Amino acid sequence: MTATRWTEVDEYFKGLLVGPDEALDAAVATSAAAGLPEMQVAANQGKLLNLLARLQGARRVLEIGTLGGYSTIWLARALPEGGKVVTLEADPAYAEVARANFERAGLADVIEVRVGRALDTLPELAAEGPEPFDLVFIDADKPSNPDYLAWSLKLTRPGSLIVADNVVRDGEVVDPASDDPKVQGVRRFTELVAAEPRLSATALQTVGEKGYDGFMMALVSG
Repeated sequence: MTATRWTEVDEYFKGLLVGPDEALDAAVATSAAAGLPEMQVAANQGKLLNLLARLQGARRVLEIGTLGGYSTIWLARALPEGGKVVTLEADPAYAEVARANFERAGLADVIEVRVGRALDTLPELAAEGPEPFDLVFIDADKPSNPDYLAWSLKLTRPGSLIVADNVVRDGEVVDPASDDPKVQGVRRFTELVAAEPRLSATALQTVGEKGYDGFMMALVSG
């Protein structure tokens, strides 16, 4: 099986189950034109995030890592009236591109972008005493994943869902001797999830237009 076939399969399911979308397609194009790395989730993965948020009955979503806002739009569209996404982005230029994409999608009032390193903005957010988040999507710098997990637990409630992207790292996650800080960040994150009695979790490998990777889902149970 080749990466070309993986992409063809993604396109097949995207064509039948996702379809074209002006705002999402424009978000991808605008982000690329602005020079942002093409690291956003695939369309079928975005739809999965949307479905998970809907299944959760989520009203409040926290996203760690905005990029151009593609996944943010998918999440925001899942929310009922009065719902809110708070998304954290370290790069001010990326945040400006994302804000323009949210405006175009008609979601500027639903999405709040906070600019700065997430390890700085998460404590600020927690200090405000916000209502717990129903879903957290972690898709930022992998070495910080263990810290993102700790903050996610502080900002959620029993029944909340934590989703982390890019946890397979092209299979390198199984290598304890890896010198890649991203791999080591994911490994430590996984070990912490496994040891946390408040979490019930699983991880799935994925292949597709984004290559070989995977994601983790953890339900907060106490």
